[in-house]
Amino acid sequence: MIPVPDAFSPSYERARIKFLEAAAAAGCAIESLNHPLKGRDGETLAMDVALGGDAKSERMLIVSSACHGVEGFCGSGVQVFALHDADWRQKARDAGVAVLYIHALNPYGFSHIRRVTQENVDLNRNFQDFSRPLPVNEGYRRVQPLLLPDSWPPDADNQQAIQEFVAREGLPAWQAAISAGQYEFPDGLFFGGQAPTWSNQTVRKVLGKYVGHTRFVAWIDLHTGLGPQGVGERIYAGANHRETEARARRWWGDKVTSIYDGTSTSALLTGLMWESIHDAAPKAEYTGIAMEYGTESITEVLDALRGDHWLAQHPEAPAELAASIKARMKRAFYTDTDLWKGQIVSQARQAMFQAVDGLGSC
Repeated sequence: MIPVPDAFSPSYERARIKFLEAAAAAGCAIESLNHPLKGRDGETLAMDVALGGDAKSERMLIVSSACHGVEGFCGSGVQVFALHDADWRQKARDAGVAVLYIHALNPYGFSHIRRVTQENVDLNRNFQDFSRPLPVNEGYRRVQPLLLPDSWPPDADNQQAIQEFVAREGLPAWQAAISAGQYEFPDGLFFGGQAPTWSNQTVRKVLGKYVGHTRFVAWIDLHTGLGPQGVGERIYAGANHRETEARARRWWGDKVTSIYDGTSTSALLTGLMWESIHDAAPKAEYTGIAMEYGTESITEVLDALRGDHWLAQHPEAPAELAASIKARMKRAFYTDTDLWKGQIVSQARQAMFQAVDGLGSC
């Protein structure tokens, strides 16, 4: 086991090195699926996969990071710590549970300190059936003109218009309109895409290869940006079925929240990544959560995202302004303190132990 802060990294490149070194030291089978583009500093980008335990096991736990790229600073730290945690790895082995660590689902966003993929797509809204009509977000249509002003920071008129919207309809309505996902504005926020992204296609390949044979599979997908700072909300990640939701609460506790009943800090979403598990392992019994760790207020997080999207559309922005936008973006999704990192790891470790117990009871 290593000191908790040592599991975290200041950059994607360093995080990837730590992950691969830890996976090798733990004796994991490793596979790297290279991304077609380079990183912010010219580094190789990849979705890296490490499998601990018996590849033929019928019980598997997936632990994934950086579905939303910049959130990988948190998720990678959890994965690296777990790979150095001998007690955790022994726990999984004794239960006959294989553990599949998927590092940097969205390596482009991780490296470039963006939430989106290179296609400007929110990966966790991209798992749609694109042969069918896509959802229409009427709320986003209403707020779209306010989100990306001509200049940054926003002027007084823009700020006043947003304040009036929030005062009139409430902060939850503002959050839901923006974050629920939209398929109409390719340059906008929370765009779900018009086709499967590279990350979508690649994670499906990974799941098909490693998970297709399983009878029981659990998935903990690591996220940041919602809720009280340092608190890991366990958001049920599955279909709107009472039986599977009840199973998630048996495994992870009664405080598991749901987007279906309004108990989660997240809005009701569509096109979620967990839906891919049923294509990869159609006969498996699936149980999953998203671990959503709080950082800053929802207003600050959304404003950081607005600034980052504005910057992507204004590459001519002064270097000082660009640097401040990126620094704000990173703070919105990663609290770089030892206290926060300790909270993250302890809650993730507990959830992973609970997942193994749950799989063992199947």
